[in-house]
Amino acid sequence: MNVALWTAQLVLAAVFAMSGAAIITMSRERLLATGQTGVAMFTTPVVRVTAAMELLAAVGLVAPGLTGIGTVLTPLAAAGLCAVMVGAAWAHARLGEPLSVAVNVVLFTLAAFVILGHLS
Repeated sequence: MNVALWTAQLVLAAVFAMSGAAIITMSRERLLATGQTGVAMFTTPVVRVTAAMELLAAVGLVAPGLTGIGTVLTPLAAAGLCAVMVGAAWAHARLGEPLSVAVNVVLFTLAAFVILGHLS
């Protein structure tokens, strides 16, 4: 179970570190051109704050387990990512992008697995 949890945490951390970094640094037009179409449904400040939270969640998924400090932050980071995925799935569903919704569901499921794994 420990290997599965770490794998899920590392996958989520990598995905959200890359996504958050791209979203926080690229212009809205560039994001849309590169396939980050979900940003079209939200204002720029909401998009930037969400990207910053994704970056913090990526750290929260890995750092506590490596340091042994603040281990309660790992399931909290995963819970935050679940919330982000609900919003992202809503946006992609409204845009008629079922493949993106499916990706959101997979990421939500991984994050939920991390939460449950740390609660047991």
